Amino acid sequence: MFDAASPPLQQSPEFAAALRAIGRPPLTLPDGTLALRSRICGLPVALLARSRPCPNALPDLLKETGLRNTLLVLSPDNSTPDLARLGAVPVMSPVTLAELDLTGDLRANLRGKWRNRLVHVEKQDLRVTRQNMPLDPAHWLFKEDTAQQRQRGYRSWPTDLTLAYARENPRQAKLFTALAGKTPVAAMLFLCHGRAATYHIGHTTARGRHHSAHTLLMWEAMRWLARKGYHRLDLGLISTEDAPGLARFKLGTGAQARPLGGTWLWWPRLGKTLRPLAALDARLMQSGWTDTPCVDYLNTRSYRGKRKPPCSSTPHPQ
Repeated sequence: MFDAASPPLQQSPEFAAALRAIGRPPLTLPDGTLALRSRICGLPVALLARSRPCPNALPDLLKETGLRNTLLVLSPDNSTPDLARLGAVPVMSPVTLAELDLTGDLRANLRGKWRNRLVHVEKQDLRVTRQNMPLDPAHWLFKEDTAQQRQRGYRSWPTDLTLAYARENPRQAKLFTALAGKTPVAAMLFLCHGRAATYHIGHTTARGRHHSAHTLLMWEAMRWLARKGYHRLDLGLISTEDAPGLARFKLGTGAQARPLGGTWLWWPRLGKTLRPLAALDARLMQSGWTDTPCVDYLNTRSYRGKRKPPCSSTPHPQ
């Protein structure tokens, strides 16, 4: 399992509490792994996102939890090519995550152009506020984020899940807003879990983009999280092919680009029947395997051989 103090968002007690609040309680395996029950084409499935399965122990864990006959979607948090020995088949090649270490000298770790942009925006007439996320489904950030999802063709968390997270985890959903006078021009929402945090959603207006407001918001959030003792900030997916400007923005913070583990399908009932196919596919993906966090299946819409999913709910490059 993980360092109990800083699990990925999808394996955190905070996420589990939010799911229970909206009537989708996750299953908990004996080793503490969270499994989200869902359906694909009417077929019941169990989704294990950002998990760290031990292939040797997994069959017994599933049996104890009553999932022995359930189709599994596995997105391991680290390199787990031995899943192929069970007969699990990789169906999506690894994408890349940006993760920022909050324990070092944050300003010294900024990339040159990002630091220069920060110096520029710090001289602008912008004011940054921080507050707990208001429990208001009509909040302007939710409206803008929904419109942005529709325009760009991706799906993120539904608003009710985000609100449940904020409600069930007091003071763990932090909203940073940039204002020009009294007018909001940009905002970013961060979800805290253990000693880690995850960038969740954000929006900037044309005026905010002109003033590089998201650069200032990200910097203020980084500093605040570090002061509060958070160790890691998950900035979400990046793609130098589909969104190179966004990738540069995230990596400019000093974040490291990490290939994710890929996504696997396994129906334990079939045992090792698909093992030869699984081994072949795993070899084709071998260059992507690394001991790093894995893709968030909730924000993934495509599979191996197709276009990689867009980076959802992420700040605009400035």
